[in-house]
Amino acid sequence: MAKIEQKDVQIGDLQWVYRELVPDNPNDKPPVLMLHGLVSQSYSWREVMPALAAQGFRSIAPDWIGHGSSSKPDKRQFAYDPTTYLNALSEYIDTLELSRFSLVVQGFLGATGLLYAAQHPDKIEKLIILNTPLPPKANLPLPVKMMGWPFVGDMMTQDPLLVDRTLEGGGPYQVSDEDLDIYRRPFLKSSDVGRALMWTIRAMKMPQITEQIAQGFANWPRPTLVAWGISDPWLSAADAKTFAQGLDDGEYVELEEVGHYAQEDWAEKVSEAVVPFLRKQEF
Repeated sequence: MAKIEQKDVQIGDLQWVYRELVPDNPNDKPPVLMLHGLVSQSYSWREVMPALAAQGFRSIAPDWIGHGSSSKPDKRQFAYDPTTYLNALSEYIDTLELSRFSLVVQGFLGATGLLYAAQHPDKIEKLIILNTPLPPKANLPLPVKMMGWPFVGDMMTQDPLLVDRTLEGGGPYQVSDEDLDIYRRPFLKSSDVGRALMWTIRAMKMPQITEQIAQGFANWPRPTLVAWGISDPWLSAADAKTFAQGLDDGEYVELEEVGHYAQEDWAEKVSEAVVPFLRKQEF
């Protein structure tokens, strides 16, 4: 049975590390690109990827620049703002020669994926949104916002236990120690990942991002699933439902007892929503 492989690709001065699962019996549908949120990494998709492979879907999940095992450049080389992330993501997608794909986004950093989709609808087969900031009024929660504060943020983002508090603060579940060890590892190896997180949060202006999403999706043509962990203490399920209903081809599904980090909280429920949506024929 095919296994998840960890790969890397150098693009200019940036090294992207990503996980990929190529199924033994691939279907004829485009691959699935999955983007994680803040304080997370591509590891969070480890249980969704096999569910996709079982139905013939190739899946790719990168660690964002500044996160996980990917490069963590100084902010003089990489601004960590939405425009810089968007440009880097575009180069990554082009380098992997993903001419058309389905896109899954999760979390505050995953909103960059929505900005990409709005600019490149021709590349998107289907779009899946899991607990990602949506119009009109999504904002960073205080525990995350504090990571960008002067002095306070410097200390918070250098504490590996930040990972535990954030991943478990976003939902009703405890993450196993074995999994937390993997999430903490980048923070224990280098101070760069904490600084990259702090710079990312400082540059993340949510009102501007949600306004760009609102404008970009005003006439969004692609089939879209908004699957929402309704135990998310940070983002509104009502806003997510309204957003989905406002799309020409949008669906909204509630994931009971699932929090902000949906794929970490309950991967089976995420897979049960995502896989049938991707398999569904469009006429």
